[in-house]
Amino acid sequence: MDTDDLRYSCQIALPGFSEAIQQLLQQAKVLIVGAGGLGCPAAQYLTSTGVGTIGIADFDVVSVSNLHRQVLYTPDDIGKEKTTLACQRLQKQNPGIKLVPHRDKITSANVLDIVNRYDIVVDGTDNFETRYLLNDACVLSGKPLVYGAIYQFEGQVAVWNVLNKDGQRSPNYRDLFPEVDATQIPNCTEGGVIPTLAGIIGSMQANEVIKYITKTGELLAGKVLIFDAQSMQSRIIKIGLITKTHIRHLAATITFSTISAEELKRRMQEDDTIELIDVRTIQERDAYDIGGTHIPLDELEEDMPYFTSTNTKVLYCSTGKRSAEAVKLILKRIPEADVLSLEGGLSLYTE
Repeated sequence: MDTDDLRYSCQIALPGFSEAIQQLLQQAKVLIVGAGGLGCPAAQYLTSTGVGTIGIADFDVVSVSNLHRQVLYTPDDIGKEKTTLACQRLQKQNPGIKLVPHRDKITSANVLDIVNRYDIVVDGTDNFETRYLLNDACVLSGKPLVYGAIYQFEGQVAVWNVLNKDGQRSPNYRDLFPEVDATQIPNCTEGGVIPTLAGIIGSMQANEVIKYITKTGELLAGKVLIFDAQSMQSRIIKIGLITKTHIRHLAATITFSTISAEELKRRMQEDDTIELIDVRTIQERDAYDIGGTHIPLDELEEDMPYFTSTNTKVLYCSTGKRSAEAVKLILKRIPEADVLSLEGGLSLYTE
């Protein structure tokens, strides 16, 4: 018996499994977006199972607050790229597979190109902008997406956009959450998360990927599993299908525009018609600003006529999240508006 036969002998021995099924895993290509709390356990188990090609996409570095739930990293890794570290450690875990690092941030400019290289995508992200971006890219490219989310003691798992026997696709993220105001929802940093939950949900995501590739079991397609780590109880809810008329909206969303700090600085030197719009609170603006007109996010609706002029308007906030939401709102009301969101906000502009 060769090394591979020994390595995978326990799963090959499973009822309904076989060497031919193992070959399906070895031929599969899986993209994991986010090498954090969910991405780490998902990547570890997909690596150990023998998925032939695994892409790891993350542009972040390890911080001390990551260590309690992101199990691929150690204190010595603080400040280093997650993608590089993850690929190195997973390669040692299974030298027989291919690890592909994607170090650039997933954006509207590159998401379709990256997603199209893989058979299935795992969503291990922690922000709504990237969740919607991945979801829409998978809908447009016909790829299934394995969703996972954690907050405090509760986690969720689902599989979006699976091709059914009737030729229709199963529901996707927008069927469950057509719109989300990210500014009103606390993240794990603010609300906390029990670290074991990341391992549980990430492993469930890996399990759904394995089921999809091997065509075994019943996928969480058209439904969402909700797990409570305190009571150790779970429940499954069913959701409806997205209508075909939403496809054009998804295509528009995928082209949502941002501008980098470097590009903004360059363009401002060459073009005096660019206008800056600060969407932060008055308290934040009093503390620091880079100029421009002040229109707080909660007052944006009242100032919509301002965005009908032909000048390019660049909206900014602290991190880019609120300005992104503002741009989406403006484009929904005024599709022809020339508006951009400052990517990364002032945190990157001032670096």
